[in-house]
Amino acid sequence: MVKLTSESIDAALEDNNKKRRLVEEKHREQEEMLETAKPMAEKIEALSSELKQEWLNNKPIRDHDSVAKEYAERFDLNLSDAKKQLFTYPEKYEIQGHNVPSIVKQMRNHRRKLKGQTKLDFTKSIDNLIDAYSEYLYKCADSIYWVRKYKTPLMEMVNNEEQLRKLNSITDEVTKREIVDILCKYWEAGLDKKGLPYGKEYSRLTKEMKIHKRAYKKVLKDTVIGNSPKDVIKKAILKSVCDTPGISSREIHEGLPRKLYDRSSPSIIAKLAKEQNITNVDGAYYKINDDIKKNIWAYTAAFIDSDGYITMDKNHNPRVGLIATGTRGRAFMMEMHKSLGCGRLHLDQKSPQDTRPVNRLNFYSAEDVKKILTKCRPHFRMKGPNADVLLELIKIKKENKKEDWYKGRKEELFKLMKYHNHKDNDRFQWNEWDIDINNINKLIDNCKMEF
Repeated sequence: MVKLTSESIDAALEDNNKKRRLVEEKHREQEEMLETAKPMAEKIEALSSELKQEWLNNKPIRDHDSVAKEYAERFDLNLSDAKKQLFTYPEKYEIQGHNVPSIVKQMRNHRRKLKGQTKLDFTKSIDNLIDAYSEYLYKCADSIYWVRKYKTPLMEMVNNEEQLRKLNSITDEVTKREIVDILCKYWEAGLDKKGLPYGKEYSRLTKEMKIHKRAYKKVLKDTVIGNSPKDVIKKAILKSVCDTPGISSREIHEGLPRKLYDRSSPSIIAKLAKEQNITNVDGAYYKINDDIKKNIWAYTAAFIDSDGYITMDKNHNPRVGLIATGTRGRAFMMEMHKSLGCGRLHLDQKSPQDTRPVNRLNFYSAEDVKKILTKCRPHFRMKGPNADVLLELIKIKKENKKEDWYKGRKEELFKLMKYHNHKDNDRFQWNEWDIDINNINKLIDNCKMEF
């Protein structure tokens, strides 16, 4: 057994301290070397990137596969890595499944309800979002290597996100050359027009630029982007919901083709339906058909004519509303609310007969009422006169409150609304509302809409 003494312990500690100091010194040396080498590595990487960029810029227009193969051989890469470097495109710019233009539109509609500093701050938020989206579109254009040299005329074509994505999807040499030819001709015409006084030559060049812009849009319009399985499933979901309102996610899943069925599940269907803003009521899905949305105001007018109302309350406030009952009615009101972008929902209200719940989409503000009635007025078949009464009421309330005839005309409009709503009722008591049915035309002829 070795006997430890204080001298041996001190010697062991001293030896251990020397080793620790040596290790720490080596670590410091390594860190210094790394710090010195880091800028050099960054510089080498930047030079390599510039070299690749210069190589690409000097290459003629060819199809994607040929360029990728040569690129891989030149820079000692495998084909997959070469394609990743050449053909990388930014991800879609979406916020909670919605694209930026639609969000900006909603924000601008909401801004109308704000006032003062809150409105100014909200406007700045909209501008910041637009700036960020513009920068994103610029990056999208910059990522398309074969058209990068022609970015100036390209950005003058006023491309949206979908058009840039289509441009990125072009892989064949012929279409690429066609696009570049159009951009160059547009650019040359713009340079020739610069500084010219307005005249015959100026007009000719302007017309030529418009022709080239239309040609560019046509090429993109004819370009079809290959859909991913997710996009195909989304389209199938939308079609199922439009064709069969009230269908469940399980039923949608069971109706998919075998390949799509194997790639999805009811829970995935539910998630994708939510991304597409499809209305879900207790597990049943509803969506207004796109054919209806193309002329939503004609459809809304027909709905108001049949199952809606246009009236005025006793305080001379305009009121417009849509009514539907039951679960499907609730889904329909929610869809109409989203499509019209205004109004207030009142869902699952108790009906007077205590049967199916009543669902309403009401329009209370003068701004909403004016918007709905102005857009729907050409399509009304029964309640057009009611709409005219409310539009006149909104007009005189805004412009003619100080006129001597204002109060009297308000009362006349109230009587006219009663008349138009009950003129088909033979038992209606006109005397109770002080309405002279024989002289109603005098009230109609006293219209102030021309003032």
